[in-house]
Amino acid sequence: MAQVEVYLIRAFSIAGQGGNLAGVVLNADPLTEPQRQFIAQQVGVSETAFVSKSDKADFQVSFYTPTVEVDFCGHATLSTFWLLHHFQSIAAGKYRQETKAGVLDVDVALNGDILMSQSLPTWFDEFSAQEIAPLLGIAPSLILQTGLPIQAISTGLIDLMVPVPYGVLDCLEVDHEAITRFCQQHQYVGFHVFEMNLQESAYTASCRNFAPAVGIPEESATGSSSGALVCYLNRHFGYQQAIFEQGRAMEVSSRLVTQLTIDKEELTQVQVGGEGAFDRVCYISI
Repeated sequence: MAQVEVYLIRAFSIAGQGGNLAGVVLNADPLTEPQRQFIAQQVGVSETAFVSKSDKADFQVSFYTPTVEVDFCGHATLSTFWLLHHFQSIAAGKYRQETKAGVLDVDVALNGDILMSQSLPTWFDEFSAQEIAPLLGIAPSLILQTGLPIQAISTGLIDLMVPVPYGVLDCLEVDHEAITRFCQQHQYVGFHVFEMNLQESAYTASCRNFAPAVGIPEESATGSSSGALVCYLNRHFGYQQAIFEQGRAMEVSSRLVTQLTIDKEELTQVQVGGEGAFDRVCYISI
């Protein structure tokens, strides 16, 4: 029986506190897919990243929730490259990771902060407030009040963007079973619910992410969804950068920085970033 070392990192933390825990397993080449899934289940955080060698990029990274493998995970990517830099395995600079969502760029700043590229947005169906509001325990009129559409978008994973008015986000009564059925029916990962903040706020929007269909009732920082959301805000308000708060309702606040590169009116790059912090190490027997 072998023991696998799993590093737990707080991705998108604020001064070393809060953030979203991700597991990172380095030198994961010998591990089989069932072993990776077992490790992710035992670790029990929303995603665990497994870092292997790649012939297409600097690293190959796979991502597992406690129940399934997913194509991409933003906060686990940040955790992976923050840890590699923390161990001085990589210097500050530009890197590429091979994922099931494609080969993606990652920038490591001198201070260890990570800015990662995501896939360019793919836009999917829109849905009515009457269909979605009951799943969140709110009246459809509240969503309609925002004047914004409910739309599924992917910059690596498909999430449903759901706008609510300022002050409503912390009052949701989420029906996890109904969201699971909806996401399984449409092959989405989860719901990314957001409220635009007041102009004087340090955050453009505050967010909550629900992905019970992949074993995550609620997540305190979701990098892939933040990339999708800044694309959504660019389309409707012209934003090219935004700072998001997530995890407040869980009392694990996180800060996510997003940036779009637009060249000759064409979107060419989506980036999401933030800081990481070491939490602890655990050992899983396989």
